[in-house]
Amino acid sequence: MQIVVLGSAAGGGFPQWNCHCRMCQSVRNGTSRALPRTQSSIAVSDDGENWVVINASPDIRQQINATPQLAKADGARGSAIRAVIVTDAQIDHTTGLLILREGLPLDLYCTPEVEQELSSSYPILSMMKHWEGGYRTHTIDAQSADGWHIPAVPALRFTPITLTSNAPPFSPFRHRPRPGDNIGLKITDTRSGKSLFYAPGLGVKDDPAVLSALADADCVMIDGTLWTDDEMIREGLGESLGSDMGHLSVSGENGMLALLAEYEKPRKVLIHINNTNPILDPDSSEHQAVLDAGVDIAFDGMEMTV
Repeated sequence: MQIVVLGSAAGGGFPQWNCHCRMCQSVRNGTSRALPRTQSSIAVSDDGENWVVINASPDIRQQINATPQLAKADGARGSAIRAVIVTDAQIDHTTGLLILREGLPLDLYCTPEVEQELSSSYPILSMMKHWEGGYRTHTIDAQSADGWHIPAVPALRFTPITLTSNAPPFSPFRHRPRPGDNIGLKITDTRSGKSLFYAPGLGVKDDPAVLSALADADCVMIDGTLWTDDEMIREGLGESLGSDMGHLSVSGENGMLALLAEYEKPRKVLIHINNTNPILDPDSSEHQAVLDAGVDIAFDGMEMTV
């Protein structure tokens, strides 16, 4: 299985267009070695020719143009994108569905709960029907242990893992999410048996399904949004804790690094990193702490084979 990181930042990207925190300013001013990043998304393939995009970020046009594997086509129009999966209905993971309208119809996979949000509270799917009939939506059971296959990448099996996180701010289920509102994905290459566990939003560390996926995976790409739970508050950029937004902090005895330290097998990668998170600065002690823990920090254009 081939994996390309299309975007590695959290919502707003890095630097965020209207953010003047220390981290964003350092990139604009050229006073740090931190790399700009677009908003979180990956693509996977079983042959390097046909690709599935997981989460369609607002930056997807830029991401496709920066990724030769996805941008190529045989004719005057087209791309190597054969399907899209969205793991939730968050704006940061679904706005790109609007940008892809020129490529419709296109297969879209999501849970019934997410399809409901994208047809009512945030009616992207209804809007897109005006472009060649819109998305061919396939709903997936968030509780399915067998997963599903996508015809364009037949060697890959996608298994949903329900996550404890939060519903989008616009959702009537905000602060009372349903099991299908947030999923991670276990993606298995059936030829080798190796798997990737992808969970860009993760609010708790003691979920049995998550722990099982971590133990079984050969590569983990997981929530690295905030270094500390109160980071946004301390920076004067918000009033919510990371845990309120559905994100487990990276540091601390109950944080992501502590969780990942319990597993020796998988390659570990933090993704969905907020613009305030000091791990983005390669010269910071926090960045070094992540590397010392044997964990990688995702960047746009990062390629992996599992």
